[in-house]
This record gives sequence, C-alpha cells and structure tokens, in this order.
Amino acid sequence: MRPQSAKETRPLMSGENRQYLAYMLRLWQVNTTGGPVWRASLEDPHTGDRSGFSDLASLFAFLEDELGQSVSDDQHIACGEE
Repeated sequence: MRPQSAKETRPLMSGENRQYLAYMLRLWQVNTTGGPVWRASLEDPHTGDRSGFSDLASLFAFLEDELGQSVSDDQHIACGEE
C-alpha cells in the first residue's frame, strides 16, 4: 500500500548520498470493527512533507524503500553501532 501524501518524496539529486534521514514519527491507535489498529505519519522536518500510513506494515515498507534494504525481525541495530 502506498502512503497517503499530499506531496511526493523529492527525488535524489545525482550523486546524493543517503547516510542520514530524519522524520518526525507520529503513532496513534484507532478502534476498528476488527479490533485496534495502529496508524502512523511521517513528516520530513526539512520540507514539511507528510506521509500517512494506515498500518505499521505500510510504514515499514515505506522505510525499507527509502533505505533501499529490507529489515527483518531479527535485525536490531543499537544507537551508535554500525
């Protein structure tokens, strides 16, 4: 599922290196007929662009796409480790 966004993510400029990404993450829970569901939004602090996600799977898929790699359940990186 593609995130709901008023603006598209800006394209990378040729040769731009993505070693740092920043987003403001908002999470909230809504009650549905199927039970509680987490919703999310990400805001780029540099551009103000916001993307909304109807579930956590969509959020994670977006982040995996942004990073260009898949994150599995057994991969954990502590802050400051590389």
